[in-house]
Amino acid sequence: MTPLPLSFYRRDTETVARELLGQRVCRRLPDGRLLSGVIVETEAYLGIADRACHTFGGRRTPRTDTMYADGGVAYVYLIYGMYWCLNAVTQREGDPEAVLIRALAPEQGQEIWQAAYPRLKPAQWLSGPGRLCRALQIDRACNGQPLTQGDLWIEAGAGAAPAAIVAGPRVGVDYAGEAAHWPLRFHVAGEPSVSRPR
Repeated sequence: MTPLPLSFYRRDTETVARELLGQRVCRRLPDGRLLSGVIVETEAYLGIADRACHTFGGRRTPRTDTMYADGGVAYVYLIYGMYWCLNAVTQREGDPEAVLIRALAPEQGQEIWQAAYPRLKPAQWLSGPGRLCRALQIDRACNGQPLTQGDLWIEAGAGAAPAAIVAGPRVGVDYAGEAAHWPLRFHVAGEPSVSRPR
């Protein structure tokens, strides 16, 4: 298991969002069990110029402070008071951009998820940012952790063929004016675990 290097993240955020498709998110539980899934859907958030981004206009709060770090750490935050979301911080320190991991195709841990979510199809277990964080037990404790070591990391997978990558507007950012239409959501065509925008 070889985590992606920090240099992978310290680049153009849209490029990172595309190239994260086909890579593998891994989570080691306290009891030693390993969970993993292949990234099949991402969204890029472009910092101070992006009205859909938490750091638009240079906003900096205790919650968003992690986004100002050097790329290669996890940015984990709560939405609707109940769902955690996992992001990979990109760029260099002071340039607050990130990639939201929206969906994974399940790999290791399927017996755990089958028992935990008997009413869901396997393609639904890790479909959507809240579901994947719940299934991988990702929460505030993971915020700010480097994605190159520890109990949460992203490692090299097979990648996704450029021809298989579909780009479109991001989900749930209608408030963001022109930025709501930017084609910064990326997913692997035909992959059943890709989330369905509501």
